Order: sequence, then structure tokens, then C-alpha cells
Amino acid sequence: MHLFTAQPRKSPIIWTFVAALIALTALPRLASAEALLLIEADSGKVLQAENATYPWHPASVTKIMTAYVTLKAVKEGKLTLDSLLTVSPTAAAQSPSKMGFRPGTQITVDNALKMMMVKSANDMAVVLAEGVGGSIDGFSEMMNANAQRLGMTQTRYVNPNGLPADEQVTSARDLAILARAVIRDLPEYEYFVHIPAIRFGKRVTHNFNKLIGRYPGADGFKTGFICASGYNLVASATRNGRRLIAVVLGANSGQDRAVKAAQLLERGFSANTLAWLTPSLGTVDNLAPIDATPPNLRDEMCGPKRKRPASDEDEQVASVIANGETALSMFSPPVLRPVDMIAAAPAPTEPVIVYTGPTRTGAALIAAAAQEAEQQAAEGKKKKTAKKKGTKSKDDTKEAVATDKSNGRTSVTIDTTAKPKAKSQTAAKPAAAKSAAPKHSAAKPDAADKPSAAAKPKPKAAAKPAANAASEAKPAKPGT
Repeated sequence: MHLFTAQPRKSPIIWTFVAALIALTALPRLASAEALLLIEADSGKVLQAENATYPWHPASVTKIMTAYVTLKAVKEGKLTLDSLLTVSPTAAAQSPSKMGFRPGTQITVDNALKMMMVKSANDMAVVLAEGVGGSIDGFSEMMNANAQRLGMTQTRYVNPNGLPADEQVTSARDLAILARAVIRDLPEYEYFVHIPAIRFGKRVTHNFNKLIGRYPGADGFKTGFICASGYNLVASATRNGRRLIAVVLGANSGQDRAVKAAQLLERGFSANTLAWLTPSLGTVDNLAPIDATPPNLRDEMCGPKRKRPASDEDEQVASVIANGETALSMFSPPVLRPVDMIAAAPAPTEPVIVYTGPTRTGAALIAAAAQEAEQQAAEGKKKKTAKKKGTKSKDDTKEAVATDKSNGRTSVTIDTTAKPKAKSQTAAKPAAAKSAAPKHSAAKPDAADKPSAAAKPKPKAAAKPAANAASEAKPAKPGT
């Protein structure tokens, strides 16, 4: 005799509902427009993961791979940190954020790396790519070969700086694998991923990664932003000899991504006491990739509903509740709140001097820095004089080319606010700005995004400013 002699009869409607529920849970889906991942650097053990294998546009965190490929070439003796590279017209035409050097300018590998990693200079990424790989396409092949070798199965590169491209894709999982590779393969060059600030002449730029100089033990890596991806950050920190890597993709602001990365790190460093409550998530290499299309966050990040134009200098703190914590800190809130750490001023530090030309040390380095400062002062004086006279200098004309922050493409805006003394001067302005535009037109726009139309000059009226600026914003103040 069977223990159960009768089976309960199930309605076909119930069976249909159960089957539909199973089908829905099996489909890959993005629960929220954000991906989070926290791992141990040494072991690769996953401490927390949310949408970690969902495809994502990397934006300027691409430059971690650019630095990795470049420094591998240095380590293998193919070039040195003192090797001089030349700024090509293609490099000079990249959209901001950039250094803005003229074609023909020479710069060392060392200085180009510092400018790329701290200021997120798109032109310096191309200078390195052309210097190491011969061309953007050649270097992209090197990037993809290294990604494949490292097991970054969801990653594909088509450019070295992360400017918008539908084909440029990665995931939080792959970025964590890359960060581990930098730590493992290039320990002697890790300095490049946590420089607090650089000084070029009179200009000081703080690292766009807000954890550097604010979060205790922060020692890497890189930020990124385009409208399609939102605010991205790969960060690392070391405490008591234990190093963790946090990846945040799709945050709402530059401040928000830093706070969330700090919260992930805090929770990871305090997780030992609660390890028995946490199920094992395996290692980062074993996370199963999801076959899906990368999310496009353009409307959310750069749409008309946003009060301020999105950029890497956005100070807004989103998704942070009253006590400065999010759901990431369910069990053990940190003693120091990440939101307060990130909101604080960075620790005082002496910026690293960067410059053009060959390697300099000692008195020659000081002289080079002074010369750059003098040139910047002279250019500023020239612009002031031209402004007082109501005319445009050659440099002023270049500044008439504004860049769309949201998608990294150019639109020409003509400043007609200054009243010209003669009609002939008024007529000359549109022509001057028009001739400047092609210098920036080489940067290829994202196919999904349409460039903003060029502003047409109107008599006796100020031109309307472009709605957005470059994909990796050129900060008005250091510390983006």
C-alpha cells in the first residue's frame, strides 16, 4: 500500500501560471539600471554581486585596459616610460575631457599615462594607442587579445578611451577580472591608478575617482561616464593587508557612484564577523555571463527630466537614505558613513607635475613647470585683451567649439554677446568658428545618438549654449 493513495488534482490554469512563472525567472533581466560587484583581490572570491554579468558600456573605465596594454609593452621592453610619443591630428580631435595639445606636440609615455588616468584625457589615450599599436584599430586588437587571454568573455573594445560606441561593451565581472590583472601583473606600475592630482603649468586636476584621498586605504582605479552607461567606477582599497575591488556601473551621479563603492568596500571589510550568514558566491571567473543587450540610460542620465546636465562633475547624491546608508548595509553599518567620507575635502597632497617634451628631473622639471605656467598666463592675457577690444583671437575661436556632454560630439556655438565695433567684425565671427569645427570632427559619434545641431548666429543676440558637454566632462574645478 502506497503512503499516498491519491494525488491532488491540479487545475490546467494553475499549471499554466506555474509554467509562466518559471519561464519569467529563467529570462535574463535587469532588476535595476545598475550593476554592483565586490570581490577579494587576492582570491577572486565574490562577496556581493548584483547584475554583475549584465553587459554594459564601459565609458572611460576603458582606460584601465589602455593603461594595462601600454604598461605590459613597457614591461616587455617594447618602449619605456621615457619614450616620446607625438600628438597626431586624430588624437588632437578627440572630444573632451582632454589636454588639448596641438598636433605635433611630443609627450612621454609616463606623462601621457598620468594625464589619462587622472584627468581621463581622451586625447592622451589615443596618443598611447597610436604609439603602442600603430593606430586605434591596431591597439583595439591588442586590447581585445588581452581581454580574451584574461577571460573577459563579455568584453569588446573598438577605441582606447571609451567614447560612445555601440560595440564597446564589458561587464562588472570583466572589469573586476581586469583590475585583478593590473594588481597581479603590474605591481611595479600600480602608482598610475591612484595618483591623487596632477599639475600642468598652473592647472591642478584632482583624480576623478573621489575615493582617492577620501576613503581610508583607497588605492585605485578609474571612473567613466557617458549617457548610455551612467556613472561607472572601478575602485579598490586595502585594509589590514586585505585588498578589495568594487565595481559600480550605472550610478546616478559622480558622487553617488563613489558613495556606493565606499559602502561596498565598508561592508566587505566588516563582513568577517557575519561570514556564516553569507552564502558562497564562488569566484569572479566563475560568474555566469548573461546574453543580453547593454542598457541605454540616456533618457535617465541626460534626458529633459534631469535638472542639471549630466557630467562627471555632478555633485548630486542619489539613492542615499537619511542616515547615509543604502540597502547595502543591512547588518553592519560602518562607523564612518561613506556619504560623509566622499562629501569631505580630499586629504592635502602635492600634485604630480606633468609636462610636454622629454623627461626632465630636478631643476629642469621645475623650469618646465614654470614655462608651462607662463604660457598659460600669456594665453589668458591675450584672451582678455581680445575680449576688451571686442574681437576674437585665434584661441577664442577654438573655444567656440563646444562639446555635447552626453554623447561626445561637437556642435559650434558662436559667442555674439560681445558688441563689435564694426559690422565687418560681426560678419567674420561665424566664418572663424565654422573653420574651427573640422578640427574636432574626427571623433566618431555613437550611432544611436544624434549630434546636436550647430547654433546659428543671430544679429544682436547671444547664442544658446549646447545642452550638454563631453562624455568625460572637462571639470570647471578640479576634483571631478
